[in-house]
Amino acid sequence: MSLSEEQAATLSPDSLVVAAGRPPRTRDEPVNPPLVLSSTYFGTGPLGDGDRGYGRYSNPTWDPFEEALGQLEGAELPGLLYASGLAAVSSALSLVPAQGVLVMPSHSYAGSVTMATELAAKGFLELRTVDIADTDAVLAALAPSGRRAASMLWLESPTNPMLGVADMRALTSAAHEAGAIVVTDNTFSTPLVQQPLSLGSDVVLHSVTKYLSGHSDVVLGALVTSDAGLRAALLHHRTIHGGIAGPFEAWLALRGLRTLALRIERSQASAQVLAERLDGHPKVAGVRFPGLASDPGHARAQEQMKGFGSVLCIEVAPVGGQNSGLSGADAADRMIRALQLWLPATSLGGVESLIERRRRHAAEPESVPDNLVRMSVGIENVEDLWADLEQALGTLDG
Repeated sequence: MSLSEEQAATLSPDSLVVAAGRPPRTRDEPVNPPLVLSSTYFGTGPLGDGDRGYGRYSNPTWDPFEEALGQLEGAELPGLLYASGLAAVSSALSLVPAQGVLVMPSHSYAGSVTMATELAAKGFLELRTVDIADTDAVLAALAPSGRRAASMLWLESPTNPMLGVADMRALTSAAHEAGAIVVTDNTFSTPLVQQPLSLGSDVVLHSVTKYLSGHSDVVLGALVTSDAGLRAALLHHRTIHGGIAGPFEAWLALRGLRTLALRIERSQASAQVLAERLDGHPKVAGVRFPGLASDPGHARAQEQMKGFGSVLCIEVAPVGGQNSGLSGADAADRMIRALQLWLPATSLGGVESLIERRRRHAAEPESVPDNLVRMSVGIENVEDLWADLEQALGTLDG
């Protein structure tokens, strides 16, 4: 590829998203990496480590994205692309040894929790869930007195959907002292906002479906590490279990990655404006967003993030009396139905603003309030987004 590690280190992330993963600057080479559609490759004799061999082992269309993501995360090695975020989760969890201990946030991506819970139910591992923002509770779970120490610490910061913020430096240090591997899901932040490897994580996970591709038209996942041994184990798992990316999806993801800096800049700024305006709104019982000075995770986010992300959550207040009014959940549903610009759909990180009541998903734990509405802020004009929220909240007056 066109950028060496030394060259990449001299560029700002805003430039790196555009420059990384380009073909060599050879006359008549394409500026953009081509899409390669082939299930197999020419070859004779024994396969070497660098040989492509077969489409499940490798595809040239993966390489530019994997290189770019590795450089963006500050890794010493290229990333690994997967068929989905959960395929990447499965590969990361394969690093937990048989009957090892996994410490995971009690509030985190429902798919990750569900997979870990099912593995625990089958006896493959022991699962300990904790409030990841409670450092003492996490430390106790990592190395409890009289019990086995953790094999893996799973971090999300901010968490999905409650937006709790972990003290990542303290937790990664404690996890390593206990002998645990640290995996951080960095989907909400992206490497432009937070680089978990620099904060002590061993492996970084992304749902590429979200911000990295950025257009709600791709389902992919990725893992990044600087540890050659861990990367080899993850690559082996991907190859043997078949969780590989389609080449067209990989090509689309790289194209989407090119505008990441612009999208993040716009959506973060708009999220801050909307959170500040919603805070104290009479129809809103609470706002969760690390960018608010009143948020419990604000100080930590300032220390370890370059911004506060583009996802915020509100709790919609109930309307009227207990017998004749609307519950908070019903009021949230009415508000969402009244929106015209915001799109009522799950997922996040696209150019469009998405909104949903999280407890409509049965997988969300009861500790997530049933009136909690998650909002993924897109790149639309912030005043248009605010006007739509105001009119929708206004429907709760009568």
